Amino acid sequence: MSDADAGRQLEAHTLHFAKERHAPVARRPLPPHHLARPRHLGSHRLNNAAQDRLGVKRAHPARLYDYILGGKTNYPADRRGAGAAIEAFPDAIVAARQNRNFMHRATRWAVQEHGIRQFLDIGTGVPTEPNLHQVAQAHRPDARVVYVDNDPIVLTHARALLTGNDAGRTAYVDADVRDPDRILERAAATLDFGEPVALSLIALLHFITDADEPHRLVAHLMDRLPPGSTLAVSHGTEDFDPPTMRRLAEVCRAQGIELALRIRAETQAFFEHSSPALELVAPGLVATHEWRPTLARVGVPQLPGTVGRAEAAVWAGVGVKS
Repeated sequence: MSDADAGRQLEAHTLHFAKERHAPVARRPLPPHHLARPRHLGSHRLNNAAQDRLGVKRAHPARLYDYILGGKTNYPADRRGAGAAIEAFPDAIVAARQNRNFMHRATRWAVQEHGIRQFLDIGTGVPTEPNLHQVAQAHRPDARVVYVDNDPIVLTHARALLTGNDAGRTAYVDADVRDPDRILERAAATLDFGEPVALSLIALLHFITDADEPHRLVAHLMDRLPPGSTLAVSHGTEDFDPPTMRRLAEVCRAQGIELALRIRAETQAFFEHSSPALELVAPGLVATHEWRPTLARVGVPQLPGTVGRAEAAVWAGVGVKS
């Protein structure tokens, strides 16, 4: 397949998927020829009209994050944005990896120590292995995972790459966290809200400004979940290095991305606005690399002192609904 053909194929599938906003959650997998080179489609060239329709002329947080993690589902605008972000915050790659590792450990904790078998991951981003369902189903083959995102390119790659095993289920919802009722309605086709659900909001809420009332949105989602459900949050902060993170926020704003950094108290409030308030599990709200490092996949925790809080730059915690 030529680069031009691959680019046209991605455009066609993505534009078609973007129109499926009222289709059922459970959808057929793409046929095999769609999966020939899914990890590389993002780097193929699209013509100007296609770029306008797909929104790839401007940086997108998920694709920028993908580039920082070494992925290929990104475009020149994303790479330029990532370069500017790394110039402002040289430890951005460290922070991204530590954030991803926190997600892995929080998922293992939910499955192994809390008995969770259902996950709702909002703000999925571009697939990067191991993905949440792979971590969960490695320990609980019957785990059910619903991924939620509102970027058509992200969702196209998710459909192709985020496939579960025979025992578990994996589904995708095209929705925005600002529309929690739509998310819950669509997720109910896969998840049983009579059983505990692990809600995962990883590196998402710092892209939601105060005008959209992020604390209310999280409380609304948690209020609909049964006792025993959990909330995993990671959130960018300027607490550890204010000048650097303020520069990063300015760079993101110049790229058309609002970055709402929040201090520790504001981040902890995401666990407190539900009714009843969630109980933070030990070690509480800490920097990403400090949250239960013994749950690392390889079984060898990160050596103390190899990463500092200013490098991680993100608060992280998990709460349980009683």
